[in-house]
Amino acid sequence: MKKLITLGLILLAAPVSLFASGAGLHLDKADIDLSNTASLQRGFKYFTNYCYGCHSIGLTRYSRIGEDLGIPKEVLKSEVVFARDEKGEPVKVGSYMKTAMSKSYGDEAFGKAPPDLSVTARARGADWIYTYLRSFYLDPSRPLGVNNTAFDNVGMPHVLWELQGWQILKKGDEHGEAHGGADELVLVSPGTVPPVQYDQIVRDITNFLTYLAEPVREKRLQTGVFVMLFLFIFFVAAYFLKKEYWKDVH
Repeated sequence: MKKLITLGLILLAAPVSLFASGAGLHLDKADIDLSNTASLQRGFKYFTNYCYGCHSIGLTRYSRIGEDLGIPKEVLKSEVVFARDEKGEPVKVGSYMKTAMSKSYGDEAFGKAPPDLSVTARARGADWIYTYLRSFYLDPSRPLGVNNTAFDNVGMPHVLWELQGWQILKKGDEHGEAHGGADELVLVSPGTVPPVQYDQIVRDITNFLTYLAEPVREKRLQTGVFVMLFLFIFFVAAYFLKKEYWKDVH
């Protein structure tokens, strides 16, 4: 019984990304910083420009993101809120961020409707998102002409190709000795930004999606520190109170 309980705790504690990312996949470190508001703002901008046309983040409102990231409502209205509701009316700043793409159209265009990305960072992990967005490569055998080393036979186009450029996959042999090592992504057609800058753009998007999956994470961690500090002080006070109370008894 004790072994079963221990096994259950291990499974509960294991990151979901271990199961989602697939066995043997090397993940690059995202090194995100949820306290970096400027990075979160940039990530929000890139997300709305490149991702929001297909992917909803329907568990979050425009206004909530604006409040958390310090974006005024006027800016949200003029720069971000362009979606329309089922009646064709412009949505309000307090609306949930749902894409206008219907499920039927998504199924027809991509084989499967693009998923909502509200909690993708919790399901996959920040490192997986960061690796995935950097791992598209040209593959003529695929319907959209691209594939991805982090998600084999991916149905999503490389929406950031203009920024990153195009990569090809140099295959290593089964022993990882060809081309000096294992499989390698090689940039053959540069994009509009240098690779270092592209990595930062992807990091900003990853940072934003990680915030999105748990908007109260930073506050929760801060509250946890204060709670632990309070409990420590309370324990010290209780200990000396106990000594003072029992000194005459013994």
